Amino acid sequence: MSILYIFLGLVLLVVGGEFLVRSSVALSFKLRLSKMVIGLTVVSFATSAPELLVSVQAALDGFSDISLGNVIGSNIANIGLVLGITAVIAPLAIDKDFYKFNWPVMMFLSVALYFLLKSGEQIDRLEGLVLIVLLALYLFILLRRAKKATEAKTLEGVDDALSRVSNFKIIVWLIIGGVALWGGSELLVKGAVDLATALGVSERVIAVTMIAVGTSVPELAASVIAALKKEKAISLGNLIGSNIFNIASVLGITAVIQPIVLKSQKVLTNDIFWMLSFAAILIPLAFLPRRFEIGRIKGLFIFIAYATFIGLAFLS
Repeated sequence: MSILYIFLGLVLLVVGGEFLVRSSVALSFKLRLSKMVIGLTVVSFATSAPELLVSVQAALDGFSDISLGNVIGSNIANIGLVLGITAVIAPLAIDKDFYKFNWPVMMFLSVALYFLLKSGEQIDRLEGLVLIVLLALYLFILLRRAKKATEAKTLEGVDDALSRVSNFKIIVWLIIGGVALWGGSELLVKGAVDLATALGVSERVIAVTMIAVGTSVPELAASVIAALKKEKAISLGNLIGSNIFNIASVLGITAVIQPIVLKSQKVLTNDIFWMLSFAAILIPLAFLPRRFEIGRIKGLFIFIAYATFIGLAFLS
């Protein structure tokens, strides 16, 4: 039954996330927000909604290891699974924004998360608020930098057709998205806890593996389809941006609603070091041996490292 709950929960999260993205973008057009703002902020927030709902629900239910494991595991999956598989299908080009802005911000927040957990073994409301403020600062700088870039570069993922959607349809999409995300998070957390109990593993293991992969499925599917069509598969900056949002918005908002307490030391002694390692390895991979490209060999290396992480998580 727990497998069924997890499956249904993931399906509802994917459906809810899709409807929320559509309704959010359509509503943003109604509010006359620029496409650049929609692409860099609204879409990013909406695509982080599944992780946010799961983390908040888990924290409220007293399973804060699922909140932490979900975010840490998603950040690992974004690089190891999504980036790895996509690079194997089609090599990824790297732009200067990656190493001059996005990557340093991601590393700073990742290291900050480690010290937050190590110092007090929790993320309290004040620390959650600080993460949200840091996110706002990141978005402010991001938007200022984007204004200097070409308009075409900032419009990826924003569908012009959504500007013509009726108000009634927007409301219906918002309701469907909200209900699906809420129901999906309820089912996923319940299924994960039940499965962990049945398998004799911790909730943390299920969170950093199955739940994390599940919430990364939409990005993986979109990236693989684009790569197979020989289109520009994904922007490395978009994946890095997703990791930044996961730490700053998902953990920040969750902690403000319900402080996140570290229960399993494995999060601090194992999982977070995997996350830091996957983030750090991107710099040498970006420049060696071929500069500004992550090709098939590098992609395969990243994916094998991710498979190793998953295997060790269950074996330990």
